[in-house]
Amino acid sequence: MTTAAPPTETVASTTSPLSPAHPPSAFFDAADYRRFHGRAAGYDAENVFFAEDFAELKAAGYLRAALPAEFGGRGLTLTEVVREQRQLAYWAPATALAVNMHLYWTGPAAAQRVEWLLAAVRDGAVLAAGHGERGNDVGLDDAQVRAVPQPDGSFRVDGRKTFTSLSPVWDLIGIHARDGSDPANPRIVHLFVPRDQPGVRTEETWDTLGVRATRSDDTVFDGARAEAATLVGEHAPGAPYPPFIGGILGWYLPLVAGVYFGIARRALDLAILSARGRDSLVPGLAGHAAKPAVQYRIAEAEIRLDAAFALLETATGDADAGVDHGVWAVPRLFAAKEFATATAKSVVDTAVQVTGAASVSRRNELERLYRDVRTGQLHPPNSDAIAEIIGKTALGLLP
Repeated sequence: MTTAAPPTETVASTTSPLSPAHPPSAFFDAADYRRFHGRAAGYDAENVFFAEDFAELKAAGYLRAALPAEFGGRGLTLTEVVREQRQLAYWAPATALAVNMHLYWTGPAAAQRVEWLLAAVRDGAVLAAGHGERGNDVGLDDAQVRAVPQPDGSFRVDGRKTFTSLSPVWDLIGIHARDGSDPANPRIVHLFVPRDQPGVRTEETWDTLGVRATRSDDTVFDGARAEAATLVGEHAPGAPYPPFIGGILGWYLPLVAGVYFGIARRALDLAILSARGRDSLVPGLAGHAAKPAVQYRIAEAEIRLDAAFALLETATGDADAGVDHGVWAVPRLFAAKEFATATAKSVVDTAVQVTGAASVSRRNELERLYRDVRTGQLHPPNSDAIAEIIGKTALGLLP
């Protein structure tokens, strides 16, 4: 499943791992990234989980990156974890995207000292996210899955979650579900369900356009049990989220943005390297890179990526520093996610145009990146939902 190592040429932008000035990873060196990169095409072609990558990530302690030292982690901040994920996504997009769905639980768990969850991750538990549902167009505000309280305080969970990345390896899945035991006062409960019980099963549904190695299959609950101690938040349908749930949104959004930035950066670098090495039959022209149209397209893409980079770095830096943006705090994170994912798609499109028809060959890495980047704006909240929240907030239409 191994392909040739990535090119070793350098590029100018310091947002690229191919720049000599790009900051190093806290976990991996160039040889590690070459291995991840060398396996990505095979995982995609065979629609299989990134098992070898995952084993290396886990062995390196990457899944504990945000945990405090006393729980075996590195204590990385949100900004630092997003930087790590950007670099991993540059070489192995689906690997990075799937790992997001574990990492975004760990930062808030560390910040809010959810001791049992920190201990579980320290001891090797892999977390998954169970928030997608068919027919649910309000996200975390409500749920199709049901959680029925039991006399001992636990919950019986029934229903189906979609897009549960890391399906082959997760141990605990964090979900939201509706508790309608009091019809007059329903509540949305956020809790964790362990995999090792009869009432939980994975249904292999994942065969998609892009990010195929995430193996985001469905998870079905049929009388599954969630212990009372795993409850990490609850609220009325449509009501403001409790602190831990707000925390996971604060990590999830920039982590998603970072992954798609990494995809776009890789695509643009491939276009730059291709243009440099491509000849031209035009008399007196040094090569493809000497064409003004190519230079213009590359310049435009670099400007867009720098803007996305700046917004993402500022948003995560402010979050780490505790800067109070008031009512604009959540819309700002939404904006970072939307701008980064939309920019990523446009930059990959530019890379394809610069490279030409060769980019759509299955043998060309750009073909895979073109497919992978399509899903960025579909991650919840999608573009329409984000625009509605930002617009209403800016116009003062939200309570």
